[in-house]
Amino acid sequence: MIIKQNSDEIQNYLSDASNYSGSCEAVYFPENENDVAALLKKSSDEKKRITISGNGTGLTGARVPEGGIVLSVEKMNRIIEVNESEKYAIVEPGVLLKDFQDEVESRNLFYPPDPTERNCFIGATVATNSSGARTFKYGPTRDYVLSLRIVLSDGEIIKISRDQFRSDGYDAMLLTESGKILSFNLPKYEMPETKNAAGYYCKENMDLIDIFIGSEGTLGVITQIKLKLIELPMSVFSSVAFFRSEDDALNFIEHARSISRENRLIANKKLSARGLEFFDKNGIDFLRDAYTKIPDSAEAAVWFEQETGNEKDSPESQWIEILDRYNCITDESWLALGSSDEETFKEFRHAIAWKVNEYITQKGLKKVGTDTAVPEQYFKEFYRLSKKMVEENGLKYVIYGHAGNCHLHLNMLPENPFQFQIAKKVYSDLCALAVSFKGTVSAEHGIGKAKREYLIKMYGEDVVRKMALLKLAFDPIKILSIGNIFEERFLD
Repeated sequence: MIIKQNSDEIQNYLSDASNYSGSCEAVYFPENENDVAALLKKSSDEKKRITISGNGTGLTGARVPEGGIVLSVEKMNRIIEVNESEKYAIVEPGVLLKDFQDEVESRNLFYPPDPTERNCFIGATVATNSSGARTFKYGPTRDYVLSLRIVLSDGEIIKISRDQFRSDGYDAMLLTESGKILSFNLPKYEMPETKNAAGYYCKENMDLIDIFIGSEGTLGVITQIKLKLIELPMSVFSSVAFFRSEDDALNFIEHARSISRENRLIANKKLSARGLEFFDKNGIDFLRDAYTKIPDSAEAAVWFEQETGNEKDSPESQWIEILDRYNCITDESWLALGSSDEETFKEFRHAIAWKVNEYITQKGLKKVGTDTAVPEQYFKEFYRLSKKMVEENGLKYVIYGHAGNCHLHLNMLPENPFQFQIAKKVYSDLCALAVSFKGTVSAEHGIGKAKREYLIKMYGEDVVRKMALLKLAFDPIKILSIGNIFEERFLD
């Protein structure tokens, strides 16, 4: 197993895409499950903290160490099997999402979860229950995990398949491969009825594989993943529609969301978007230099996609009819004429995220961008109040996000440390606002270390202490990814 200790060699493992930073003694690179088990057993015996590291694309500091050592899974990067007849794949955690999706699509299969950053590791997408634009139709990563192999902090190994172990109410038990029994209680709390990645997934009579999905490296190290695949869609209709007002764009999204959900339940209905992505005026202005064909009169944009049986079965005319109803600038909107255009539109959607990251990096600040979602009956009100709060504090900002799931990324763009402090206060207020609307402070990025205080806003300290007790059932020595989800004080 490779070990790196020189400061210049480990520097890249001390931060993530949000510019959250930390420190460690060394970085270890296990090449297989036995390496992981031996390292965790040794760390447990020595009470040495260990932080699991993905590819550094996260935005919450989850992979950033606060002392101890780092375990990078990047050497565990094999696609072990793609079973075309039974439609599943088995992979190691360090496989890049992009490489995996390209591989299965070359076999006419499809893996729907699509986080904005495709250079993430698949293990990290499971650890955070990642989602993305296609979550509107297909759901998050959780819905595609069939089984996991997990090494616990003492080196014990659990293999768990979906529907293999269920809790009895809130009482639960798991068995390791060596025969060790783990008995524990699930914390009782009500999760929001939205897309949500804040804290552990806990429900009465739940499938116990789900406690590991979204656990952010705090319960064990994922060493192998079996994923469900589906058939690759034959053709995709894609469009970036520009609107004369934000209200028109939001009203179109509301209509498209409703009709898409209704039509999924009815055979032979053509209109059914698989993703609905929103950009406010500031967002599209932020992109104008790179995308000169954005109409001058555009005040908002919506990127949407729909799968079709074939290219001749395009729903273009029906979508245009609805777009016209909401004052879309149809003659200057973009319609994909082939796979090349589809890729360009995806790049347009993803460009806003990396341009924000680039801006923040140039300013030498940490990213201050929300990951909030609320129930759809509150979405438009939440959007308008959020925008008002930022404007009243004199901050530059852009808004984009997965509007099909009522999920907003409001990124504030402070220009100096003073504005950064203002932005942090506004961020806290925006999280509180989402909670007041029965929403979540983190819909897809997780909590990590950067959002721990907002998890408390969402659930309260009593619930967070119950979450900490769940961690202690799996990690009694307190060595795994300490600081993720909740502060260390909750483990005392």
